[in-house]
Amino acid sequence: MEAYRKWVWKNREFVQSLESLLNGLTWMLPERFSDSEIGPEAVSSLLGIISSMNQHIIDADSTQKRTGVTPESLLSWSFFISALKELETLVEVVVEQFYGDDKKWNFIAAMEGIKVMMRLALFRDSGYKMLLQGGASLNVEESVDAKPGGYNMPRSDFRGFHTRNLEGRAMFALNRFGENAKINSDPAWLKRLQHGRPSITKSPALMAPKPTLSTILSQDSYLGALYVMGEVLHVIRPFVYVLFIRKYGLRSWVPWSVSLAVELSGVGVLSQATKPHHSGSNAFFQLSAAEKHEVRRRKMLWALYLVRDPCFTKYVRHRLEKTGKAIGPVPVVGFLTAKVIELLIGAQTRYTYISGS
Repeated sequence: MEAYRKWVWKNREFVQSLESLLNGLTWMLPERFSDSEIGPEAVSSLLGIISSMNQHIIDADSTQKRTGVTPESLLSWSFFISALKELETLVEVVVEQFYGDDKKWNFIAAMEGIKVMMRLALFRDSGYKMLLQGGASLNVEESVDAKPGGYNMPRSDFRGFHTRNLEGRAMFALNRFGENAKINSDPAWLKRLQHGRPSITKSPALMAPKPTLSTILSQDSYLGALYVMGEVLHVIRPFVYVLFIRKYGLRSWVPWSVSLAVELSGVGVLSQATKPHHSGSNAFFQLSAAEKHEVRRRKMLWALYLVRDPCFTKYVRHRLEKTGKAIGPVPVVGFLTAKVIELLIGAQTRYTYISGS
């Protein structure tokens, strides 16, 4: 296992690029989005869990090299969250085939409830830092304006968007190689310089006492309460959405509207708590570069409401099909457009592809 760990760290760029390419290719497997898609989803889930394990290794070694400390509890929560995300769609497909479409929401609600508990545990154990990529990436950035370094930078796909979240994999595979060049590691001369230094400086974020809930709520009157409320609303939003789907059905506007209201409320109160003229000199409420990226990612997720029912069925689908027919006769472009529309319509049938969870 130690030899494998060293190999993954040494070849991390190749490993991440290969994983992204393979994850993208799973969208092209036969019978994807058919009634018998358990096989393709099992392959996709297996690849995803392996990717989560490799990312766990990379995050642990990267954090150790940068800070001299390995936050094992945080890494464990991050790995468990990522692994559960990989299993979601497989569970959804299996349950739907064996128990029916109605009863699958009981299992989906259970999975979302488990994720809520794990994310809240990670939120507490991290000292109430903002969750990056739903807890799949560690928030260990040291300075407010520092550029996210190395391989702790959130990995993005077409949602904004983590490869653990399945709806972005097809588009993500097309741009991952370019992204690797942009999120490159430090120059070799700087690595050698840092390697030669004694490991005496450790991350203040990791070495300082972690804030408790009471200390955060007591800071700057209402800012602490707004900050915690914003993160909690973001965490529980998918669970609330599924509970309302179970009660009112997927074609009702009630779950859609309630989910959007919770989403907007979470981002709104979080933005109020972290505004520069509100947070002042309190560094805790000043967003780091990775956290600003995360806020932008959350806002990009609002686009998913266009592909969630009933909005998709009533307003979006027929426009997509009409566009596909209009562009269809154009060589190459027509084929690619038809394929993208086919993937989007197929992905829309699965909650876990468009959940944003």
